[in-house]
Parts: sequence; structure tokens; C-alpha cells
Amino acid sequence: MTNNSTSPAQLTPPVGGFREINGRRVFVHRSGSGGPAVVFLPGASAVGLDYFGLQQEVARFTTAVVYDRAGTGYSDDVPLPRTGAAVATELYEVLHAQGITGPYVLVAHSLGGAYAHRFAQLYPQEVAGLVWLDAFHRDWDDYMPPEARLAASVEMSPTEEQLRQGLPVIRQMCTELLVDYPEHVREPLIEYHVSEKWIHAGIAERASMTDLADELLPGPGLPDVPLIALTPLGIDPGQQALMPEETLQAMHDGKTRLDAAMVSAVTRGEQRLLRDTGHSQLVFERRDAVVQAIRDVVDRAAHA
Repeated sequence: MTNNSTSPAQLTPPVGGFREINGRRVFVHRSGSGGPAVVFLPGASAVGLDYFGLQQEVARFTTAVVYDRAGTGYSDDVPLPRTGAAVATELYEVLHAQGITGPYVLVAHSLGGAYAHRFAQLYPQEVAGLVWLDAFHRDWDDYMPPEARLAASVEMSPTEEQLRQGLPVIRQMCTELLVDYPEHVREPLIEYHVSEKWIHAGIAERASMTDLADELLPGPGLPDVPLIALTPLGIDPGQQALMPEETLQAMHDGKTRLDAAMVSAVTRGEQRLLRDTGHSQLVFERRDAVVQAIRDVVDRAAHA
């Protein structure tokens, strides 16, 4: 087990470094060169280096950036949850402090979609393209059965005690998913995902989903930029443990329609269905599909 008396924010990250934003250290790591730069926005319970494998492949053809929101991963602690505006502003300041100029291709996974959308609302000229990895959308509840809507999802989420009991399984899952990561990156990542900070940050961020939807609704929709949405339709073990098969199927049907509506609302939108992977495993098991989507959006944005 990890030593939870030491926060990851007090440790030295295996790659990358920190930028001080509003008196707090925010972890950031960039690779590659050229533009438009690709920026990964992690989901709840995820951190920037979870996308390290993707970053290394994307860095072969453009600048690729991973980072940890304050309160998560290696970044300094802050009270959670936070507003979408606070997270989006922080990301904007981190990128400019690093000298990474926009506009950017934002790659949003899960809850990261809320922050990508808020970033686009606040800084529309800074967004060159979007890659949606089964990401949060403000209209989620309009497409879901009652038992899978945002408020119900928060109620169904595991408790602290349930997560602690499940840490051996989490450790094993991380070991399998990160098997091809360099050891100096893989081992700290595994330790983070069985830490108290991981438990508390994930619970707090997931609790903010309805508030984030409410924050996004008054503002504009996604900008009219190249957009590819990857919709995974495989079974996610975590979701399978929380809801019956009928609800899972209804949720898959709903998000298929939601992503289709989202991409049809922009001029250069495309949906790609992936039937062999689930929500959490997408960025590891189908790295090929994710990298191809990013490359395609980067190319389309460069020629826009």
C-alpha cells in the first residue's frame, strides 16, 4: 500500500515539473513540437500522466501537453469541487506560463469534457479542435434514463469505504493497463491510484457534475471547430458493478445519440463508435483509435 502521509503534490514527478498559478503549484509536462498543441483534460479520478502513452505518440507530430488540475495528482491541494470557470482559467494560465500558444486541440476524457467546454466558452478563439473521449456533456440528462442521469450517478458512486476495500483490485487493474509505461512513470502512477488523495479527489469531482452542467447551460455550445467524438460501447467493469445490464444498454444508446447530436451541430464533426472497449479503458486499450482521432483533428484544424 502507498504511504498516504505523503501527498503526491509533495513528491517529485517522474517527468515534467510545476508552474505556480495563483500561489499554487500545478503539474505540467510537455513533449514534442509544432502546432496546434494538443492538451489532455483528464476525467475524474484520472491524472495527466494516465495519458502519458497517448502523449508520447502525439508528440511525434505536434506539441502534446498533460497536466493535473489543482487538487489532483501532483498539483497542490485545493478545496474540491471547483467551478468549471476556475479550472478553465487555471488551464489557460498554465499554458501561457509555459509559453504554449493557442489555439489548442483539447482532448477531453470523461469529466474533462465539462472543463473543455467551459474553456471554449471563456476562450473561444483559443480552441482549434476537439477530441471527445466519452466525455461529459451538459445535455447528458436529456438522453439518459432516470437511473443514469447525473444526480442518480452521483448517488450511485462508491463511498470512501467501498473504494478503500477495492484498492487491491484498483492496483491490479492499473498494473495491467499501464504495463507498457516506463517503470519510472508506471510505479508512481499506480501508487497515486491507491492513495487517499485519489479517493477524495475522485469523489469530490464526481459530486460536482450537476453543478457543472448548470454552469455550462447558460453559455454557448461547443465552438464550430473540427470535432471527433469516440463513443465506446464495450462494458466498463466499474459501471457494470453499479447498474443492471438494461440500464447500461440504455446508457449506451443514449450516449450514442448524444454524441451524434453533438457532432452534427458543428460543420466538421464526426462520430466513431468503438464496440471493443469501455469508458475507463478507452485511452489504454484503443490508443490507436485515440491517436488517429487526434491526428485527424490536428490536420483538419491546421487546414481550417
